[in-house]
Amino acid sequence: MSKKSTLAVLLAAAMLTQAQAQAPKKAAPAKKATTTAVASKAAQGTKLVEKVTRKGSELMIPYEKYVLPNGLTVVVHEDHSDPIVHVDVTYHVGSAREEVGKSGFAHFFEHMMFQGSDNVGDEQHFKIVSQSGGTLNGTTNRDRTNYFETVPSNQLETALWLEADRMGFLLDAVTQRKFEVQRETVKNERGQNYDNRPYGLVYEKNSAALYPYGHPYSWTTIGYIEDLNRVDVNDLKNFFLRWYGPNNATLTVGGDVTPAQVVKLAEKYFGPIQRGPEVKNMKLAAPVLTQDRYISYEDNVRFPMLQMTFPTVPNYHPDEVPLDILAEIIGGGKTSILYQNLTKAQKAVQANAGHPCSELAGEFSLTVLPLPGQTLADMEKELRNAFAEFEKRGVTDDDLERFKASYEAGIINSLSSVSGKTSTLASYQTFTGNPNYLTNQLKAHRAVTKADVLRVYNQYIKGKKAVILSVVPKGKPEMVAKADNFTVDKSGYKAPADQYAGLKYVKAKDTFDRSKRPGSGPNPTITVPPFWKESMANGIKVIGSKSDEVPTVTMLFTLQGGHKLEAHDPSKAGIASLTAAMMNEDSEKFTAEEISSKLEKLGSSIYFGSGSETMTVQVQSQVKNLDATLALLEEQMMHPRFSQDDFDRLKKQRLEAIKNQSTQPTVIANNVYNKTLYGEGHIQAIPVIGTTATVESISLDDVKKFYANYFSPSVTNLVVVGDVDQKQIMPKLAFLSKWQAKPVTMPAEPKLAGIDKTKIFIVDKEKAAQSEIRIGYMAMPYDATGDYYKAGLMNYVLGGAFNSRINLNLREDKGYTYGAGSYFSGTESSGPYTAYAGVRSNVSDSAVVEFMKEIKRFREEGITDDELAFMRSAIGQSDARKYETSFQKAAFLNNMLRYNLDADYVNKQNQILQNITKEEINALAKKYLPVEKMSIMLVGDKAAIKPGLEKLGYEVVELDPDGAPVQVKTETVATPVEPKKEEPLKGRKAKKEGRIF
Repeated sequence: MSKKSTLAVLLAAAMLTQAQAQAPKKAAPAKKATTTAVASKAAQGTKLVEKVTRKGSELMIPYEKYVLPNGLTVVVHEDHSDPIVHVDVTYHVGSAREEVGKSGFAHFFEHMMFQGSDNVGDEQHFKIVSQSGGTLNGTTNRDRTNYFETVPSNQLETALWLEADRMGFLLDAVTQRKFEVQRETVKNERGQNYDNRPYGLVYEKNSAALYPYGHPYSWTTIGYIEDLNRVDVNDLKNFFLRWYGPNNATLTVGGDVTPAQVVKLAEKYFGPIQRGPEVKNMKLAAPVLTQDRYISYEDNVRFPMLQMTFPTVPNYHPDEVPLDILAEIIGGGKTSILYQNLTKAQKAVQANAGHPCSELAGEFSLTVLPLPGQTLADMEKELRNAFAEFEKRGVTDDDLERFKASYEAGIINSLSSVSGKTSTLASYQTFTGNPNYLTNQLKAHRAVTKADVLRVYNQYIKGKKAVILSVVPKGKPEMVAKADNFTVDKSGYKAPADQYAGLKYVKAKDTFDRSKRPGSGPNPTITVPPFWKESMANGIKVIGSKSDEVPTVTMLFTLQGGHKLEAHDPSKAGIASLTAAMMNEDSEKFTAEEISSKLEKLGSSIYFGSGSETMTVQVQSQVKNLDATLALLEEQMMHPRFSQDDFDRLKKQRLEAIKNQSTQPTVIANNVYNKTLYGEGHIQAIPVIGTTATVESISLDDVKKFYANYFSPSVTNLVVVGDVDQKQIMPKLAFLSKWQAKPVTMPAEPKLAGIDKTKIFIVDKEKAAQSEIRIGYMAMPYDATGDYYKAGLMNYVLGGAFNSRINLNLREDKGYTYGAGSYFSGTESSGPYTAYAGVRSNVSDSAVVEFMKEIKRFREEGITDDELAFMRSAIGQSDARKYETSFQKAAFLNNMLRYNLDADYVNKQNQILQNITKEEINALAKKYLPVEKMSIMLVGDKAAIKPGLEKLGYEVVELDPDGAPVQVKTETVATPVEPKKEEPLKGRKAKKEGRIF
């Protein structure tokens, strides 16, 4: 079940983190699904266990479930709406199966599963799926590990062949070199996502204090560095042999397939793999706290943080749902107690509650980040006061209605993609043995009562003890809520019996040649979704497409301008995003809380936002509630209240957010990099949220004027995608005709700052474990069929794919980073080329050398025949995945309006893709990879990285976190010299950039 994270504390650029409320309304009970239980035997002893079909409009996922003789469960969902298929293999093993001293094994092995197997070579898993036009990934959590691909339906057999090969034929391909490379990759991942991220260690510290020593939830899935250093390749192989058998796995396939087709292929590729050791479900007692456990640690943060966590119940426990509702009431949104008492009262920049549950336990957590002037001790009192207030207010009918409607809307939205449906079936089968458990969940949510919520509050929260964690800025231990009174007690720990003795690797015996990659058959026919267009008298351009897979409507308004309009008065930079934030608050008729409550009851959402070149309004609604949702949209768009109280609060939060950026290396890197590209005086060199000086100068009248002058239908495009046609939706949009058009003049584009020669820019982040690297220059604006599109094709094998030269070098060969790549990004006016990575601090200079070496080599030597074929196949076949969901269709149609594209531009792109030659690619590389005129920007520990960078022969410039020069030091070495490098480790292999394992 999807829940709101209690660790949403990484205050990104605007620090306006948003609760991701899920959606719909309580549906009238429909006829129940038909479940046919079967015990008949198919070929080779495969059993059809059950077949579940939908009756009427019931909210469920039809499927057939089989079990192979070796214990592999196969679940198939047939859906021919798009020519794609999603394959998921979930193993019922996560970090909960690990032992003290061997943390991180499940996650580490997830990495190793992409390192090639007997019949799939190094780097080939990602390459084969990408070349097939697919996408893939893998994730690990406490309780399970899963691997999945979404591919065109003609690639089903290839996907099953790949997954079966690593299930049954992996271990002989696991080498010490591959092991060492992935150990470094995992360390880089930990550095990037935990050690080098503000508040990154909260979960680890909290878990160690909440659970008894030795409990498998007392450490995080990523594991400890000392354990990663200690593990050897044989430990990892034994972990695989113990837990990765077919009898501990579920193969779930959904999409443009038939059950007979999937079962036949599963029997062929998975059937010969022998059962593994028996795996039993785990059950552990809930933690018992005899006193409040106060713990703390220092971090590189601006805002201290307090988190209070109570132990509760596991997933699918009868009390889980009422505890979820309790969390929503106390800290789930604008109507919650914590939002009203802390965030809106300007005592905290963020305050929320959540109730995430896992297979063995649940955690009820409250998190608050106070604004300056408030102490953590004050915040602890406020959290306890929130409980007292809850006892007085109780649970209302509105509380229940909002929660139930939001939950069902979230379910409906999750069923809009074949991957969403397939992963839902896989999860329920893994943890409950019933793929149709969604019906149980819906029943539990619909049946919950006010008495249930009060009961669980009294049982699990009232008067109970908690872990109370303080995170304080470095050097300020006195800021903790209360002195630490808890240390981990190891005295009662008893090591478990050895589960790994006597394990043997026995390979399957086949009756066919598994080394031969399956054929794919003809490519599926892909068509651009049909669409309609209409223009309104006040200038709004409307484009729409009917999509009836789920009963929802998605609308996207895009207003040209956004941050770009601030060039008219750069002294008030940040006003566009502040105006959008104000439009999410009160309207003339309703408070923000009333609007939020009404939307939750409808299972709808409306959100105003602003970016570098546009303002946006996003609307999501069920068809049955569309009229009511549009009435609220009209109120928010046409009649914002713009109250002084809302403005004062949002402005204060914005100023604190700007100051907070100094703790976030990635935000600093992006902001300073933009400044080096656009140059002083260009509006895009200023962050979208503004600076302290510019935001300080903004008044409420300024916001009102910005809205009056620039929020206009004359610069507005509207995309409508969903279960409505043009005749149905246009009358409902009649209210937009009352929106009065105003002329909006776009600022003249200033001349961009040129780069006369490649330089290195350093921003100091003292004692940073990693360095953020950005390399690039200002290339060209967006063009759907010109050099911009063609340059993207050129860059694909250099830095655009996981198997790109840059990522294979820096991640897979060298182990410098968790992920590296490069890309062109463009708008109507401009577009940079950027190469990026976060690397270990001690290899910063070496990483820069490798980046420049790869870019220069590609420019000079060009693309190979194999790379050209790979790029054509990968991009050409990916069209099958482009138009599946309403959001994908909306993005596609929005692009057409924004850039005034011809209806057949996709066909033109495909013609370019199929006809582009090596010579054209190589000419583009020479033209658009000017290694002699690029900015090289690093945010890291200057003391550690500067000496090595100074040896590279480039001019080195130090900048402060705002991008202003600190001092300039020029080196005059004639030719860049490579630093002494570590001996490269040669086993390569893979994951997709940006993924979180």
